[in-house]
Amino acid sequence: MNHWLVKSEPHKYSWDKFNEDGSTFWDGVRNYQARNNLKAMQKGDLVLFYHSNEGKEVVGIAKVVKEFYQDPTTEDSNWVVVDLAPLEKLKRAVTLEEIKKDSRLENIGLVKQGRLSVMQLKVEEFDRIVELGNGE
Repeated sequence: MNHWLVKSEPHKYSWDKFNEDGSTFWDGVRNYQARNNLKAMQKGDLVLFYHSNEGKEVVGIAKVVKEFYQDPTTEDSNWVVVDLAPLEKLKRAVTLEEIKKDSRLENIGLVKQGRLSVMQLKVEEFDRIVELGNGE
């Protein structure tokens, strides 16, 4: 199993809206590295949901429920989506500032490649953020 982080601006697509919908296809990715990360996702992989720009915080855990296919919002075959479903909201959001201050997360892509919208995480990074968010 792989672990990932996806970003969404909450005014465009929030964690609450994601939960209301029950699942979604993750569209709008127009960066080749992020696209390649979508292509690498496998059914059952776990995904952290990050509110970007407003909040700048990890708010929940989702899972990949369908592997990549053509992005239905464009006819350009370069772009793909995956289907995600929410699993659980973290007990408390984990802010970018907290992540930056945590020595166990110093090499995380969220800090090193801050503009990338879909990134792979090491299992230790994923687990640490979940630990912080659930007060463990």
